[in-house]
Amino acid sequence: MPTRTINNYLSLVKFSHTVFALPFAIIGYFLAVTTTNASFNLELFGLVVLCMVFARSAAMAFNRYIDRYIDEQNARTAVREIPAGIVKPTAALVFVFINCILFVSATFFINPLCFYLSPVALLVVLGYSLTKRFTALCHLILGVGLALAPIGAYLAVTGEFAWLPLFFSFAVLFWVSGFDIIYALQDEEFDRSKDLRSIPVWLGRKGALTLSVVLHVFSALFVIYAGFYAHFNVWYWTGVVFFSGLLIYQHLLVKPNDLSKVNIAFFTTNGIASVIFAVFVLLDLYF
Repeated sequence: MPTRTINNYLSLVKFSHTVFALPFAIIGYFLAVTTTNASFNLELFGLVVLCMVFARSAAMAFNRYIDRYIDEQNARTAVREIPAGIVKPTAALVFVFINCILFVSATFFINPLCFYLSPVALLVVLGYSLTKRFTALCHLILGVGLALAPIGAYLAVTGEFAWLPLFFSFAVLFWVSGFDIIYALQDEEFDRSKDLRSIPVWLGRKGALTLSVVLHVFSALFVIYAGFYAHFNVWYWTGVVFFSGLLIYQHLLVKPNDLSKVNIAFFTTNGIASVIFAVFVLLDLYF
């Protein structure tokens, strides 16, 4: 496949945004390795990373396919690969199917539980794309999809549920839901004109930002509670400070009457937050 074509598909699925959930999958994996009798397995770790990439690529490509007619009417999104004619809709749908098959296949080589749960995971991450047509809670559905990362990685190692990775899953749920609301502020007027559902359409800018703050407070509370629950040490709490600080920072960037820094708040701040937090969690687990 030519390099240009590969780049088009990477752009289609915003591959760089993998940085949001992947660090939490890594946290889930190493929590399982360090808190149980499991040992590090490079092959299994690679399968966990591949599952993240395949599931997210399928979800993003499906989102672009489903929203292609909406995107072409929105000036902000008309430049995306499908409405711009860079990637054909049929090709995008084939890409979705390929990634779904690869995801399920990868789970088959992990353990039976992950394999049996793989259709459920796909239902959540693919189903999100339809939700803004009937519920303003679509942001929470997206949060649920990314929240599967830490508990999924933990299950890949242990084959058993546990509370600690679930606390991180809840942190991801509220974190992602909160920053997706901020991102959706850009399309409030367009979504309202097309009868699409979102928190900004439902509550307005000020109300949406207030709810985003509340969700991020819950996210911070879950990482704090996880720290006490697992008796983490100074490295972990340093990560909590950075993570919580960056949550606060993004709310200082975006105002109801000034959305000029939404992209900085959405991608840069949250991408840095997840990576830094994961680094400090790993430092605490091993040092």
